[in-house]
Amino acid sequence: MSLPAAQASTRVPFDIKRTQRSLMSALLEARKRFGGKTIALWDADDRQLSYDEIVRASFALGSAMRKHAKAKEKVGIMLPTGVGAVLAFFAIHAFGRVPAMLNFTSGARNLKAACAAGEIKVIATAKKFVEIAKLEELIEELSTVAKIVYLEDVRENLSLVDKIAAVVGSYIPHWALKAWPNHQETAVVLFTSGTEGDPKGVVLSHQNILANVEQVRAHIDLYPGQDVLFNPLPTFHCFGLTVGAILPLMIGVKAVCHPSPLQVKEITKRIRRTKATILLATDTFISQYARASDEGDLASLRLAVCGAERVRDETRQLLRRRCNMEILEGYGVTEAAPVVAANQPGANRLGSVGKIMAGMETRLEPVEGIPNAGRLFVRGPNVMKGYLKPDQPGVLHTLEGGWHDTGDVVAIDDEGFIAIRGRVKRFAKIGGEMVSLAVVENCASAIWPDSMHAAVAMPDGRKGEQIVLVTSAKEANRGEIVAWAQNHGVPELAVPRKIIHVDQVPVLGTGKTDYGSVTKVAVERVAALDAKAAE
Repeated sequence: MSLPAAQASTRVPFDIKRTQRSLMSALLEARKRFGGKTIALWDADDRQLSYDEIVRASFALGSAMRKHAKAKEKVGIMLPTGVGAVLAFFAIHAFGRVPAMLNFTSGARNLKAACAAGEIKVIATAKKFVEIAKLEELIEELSTVAKIVYLEDVRENLSLVDKIAAVVGSYIPHWALKAWPNHQETAVVLFTSGTEGDPKGVVLSHQNILANVEQVRAHIDLYPGQDVLFNPLPTFHCFGLTVGAILPLMIGVKAVCHPSPLQVKEITKRIRRTKATILLATDTFISQYARASDEGDLASLRLAVCGAERVRDETRQLLRRRCNMEILEGYGVTEAAPVVAANQPGANRLGSVGKIMAGMETRLEPVEGIPNAGRLFVRGPNVMKGYLKPDQPGVLHTLEGGWHDTGDVVAIDDEGFIAIRGRVKRFAKIGGEMVSLAVVENCASAIWPDSMHAAVAMPDGRKGEQIVLVTSAKEANRGEIVAWAQNHGVPELAVPRKIIHVDQVPVLGTGKTDYGSVTKVAVERVAALDAKAAE
């Protein structure tokens, strides 16, 4: 699908001045620019909210939430992607509190660690969500470290003061200005996945979030009044929050919210019904949507913006057969609010994640054994204030010189296109040679494109490390990988020593492969195989 060339795009050069305000101020300015009665959010139950309704609800709910937390205190939000999550986010902002987005798929241990790191004493959630997602046991665990506030109860018990706040806030919002922070203060706390230790709190300022909104806006043509963005990604993930919820509100593009990226068939039908033109996804999810879709389900889409993992060639070919949609692969990290780089229509280079966002700087540091690439450090107005850690609650660990170490190994060509070689921790050292585990997964994906694959490195007495492939392809075998590698110039070291077959490769709630769980599976199964061989 393509939009008329005459339609005015939001794309303008990046201007740091537009980031020097609070998120509430930016929301109110967007309402003024695009019209209070303009529909901005479309929920899974087909409820649609205008800018006026979002602002009014934010002030009412925010007023009621004041009794649960003091100004500048953090309030956890544990909700699926939807109107409720967006309203809770802005409600907490309306009177100067700070939202902290909690990953309800990460388990009680990680959530307790997150609450400790962020000094979170109150968690806002919904009874209906807890019931549907069967989170009763989790809520019981969390109630030992934080007060659980159900938003249904808050709405049912709105006081006259809260209702007046909704009216006054809608017409004279500046009366609450004294509660709003400046652009350099904390706007939100998100949390790392915890796969490499306890989750850390990523502290993003109002400027960090708005800078990334402006950077994306300057990078890609988006059309208010005509584009419809479909967001099934969780708001506890920075991509789902910034690009899926905040960006469309700020630029006048209607956002369709969907509570889970796993509802594959429902999503393809909703894309068709809502006539969405832009889809946010990961490679794993978009390939599932394409396979589950019926003829015409995805016809309205003109762009899919994909991050979190590499977009496979097989996925592009599948989408090409299904619909006339361009896939823009990008790269981001939570610490950069999150978009660092992205491809663009007309400058979409396969095998790369595009060019760096405006206003950002990069630095590469050499990595032993990996030529023509380096460890990526980034700096810019969208890069976080710092980390919060469970062992030092409330202490902000800032970045030296403003540089964030992404932990990713990349190559940057003469035109500025960035190619991801892998995470520093996602290389195996075999006989003194560095082997990218991503290459191993790419080989398996090329042979068995309809399955998921994850490669991990394990200790090996002879060569230092060995590669184990965990795959959902029942027919996967070393022989075919060896043959494919030989025919495509892939070194034999990238052929996994062992292959473990599973029904499903574990994934996180964000759609990324859960390498922590994959490693546990690999260790257990390899130990069992070795024990059997020794009998």
